[in-house]
Amino acid sequence: MKRFKNTFTIISLILILFSCAADPAEIEALYKAERYQEAISEINKRQFFHLGEIKMLHLRARCYEELGNTKEATEEYERILDYDPNYAQAYAGIGKILFEKEYYREAELPILRAASLEPENFEIIYLAGRSQLMVKNWERAEEFLKQAQKMNPDFAEVFYYTGMARASRGDIFGAAASFNIYLQKEPNNLVARYNRGFAMLKIGYLPWALEDFEFVLKNNPDHYEALGKKGICLAKMGNPEGCQLIQEAAKRGSDYAKNKLKEVCS
Repeated sequence: MKRFKNTFTIISLILILFSCAADPAEIEALYKAERYQEAISEINKRQFFHLGEIKMLHLRARCYEELGNTKEATEEYERILDYDPNYAQAYAGIGKILFEKEYYREAELPILRAASLEPENFEIIYLAGRSQLMVKNWERAEEFLKQAQKMNPDFAEVFYYTGMARASRGDIFGAAASFNIYLQKEPNNLVARYNRGFAMLKIGYLPWALEDFEFVLKNNPDHYEALGKKGICLAKMGNPEGCQLIQEAAKRGSDYAKNKLKEVCS
């Protein structure tokens, strides 16, 4: 009789726990409301009855990421791969965590694996492009980023990174074109302005380059690299003030200005 009562109590507790567990829609609502700890708690309850429910494991991993618990998130993604070795989002999650920690070489393989499994997923392809950029595989980076452009042409950053890939492999005209598109969408980005100016300087479009360097200096007067390149533009355009600016930038630590001083101002 006593054993029967214990068994009944256990079953009752299980039924109570089951009745209290949230359904997937409620858990997703908690996640979207940024109530990550609550979402994790509800997923834990649900996993008692739905062991290996990948969608919920994925959501729990995302909650851990949002909370900054990357160790737990990585373990969750690895658990997902135990259930489904072809789950692209798990590879992408592991790769993204490594990428954000700047472990670029370690991030490369899981990100490429994710891209091979879900080649139509914009976020994965964009991450693959950035990953290849960081491991200096310029051509492959550009391939992924151009693919991402087709998927989402309104996403400005993809054009910025395409410009970086093109500049790195020596396609200055292509880099300038990509930075142009990016700056049409994000006109106040100083890094992009500076990089476009540098590209314009290299291909000899001096007035356009000068405009970009002046914009950078107006917003950041201490940008000595932009100062040196403004000086080079002016000097090549016949303005004697240019050499003064190159000298000033060289004194302030610009190696580029130091190397160009004799060439431009001799």
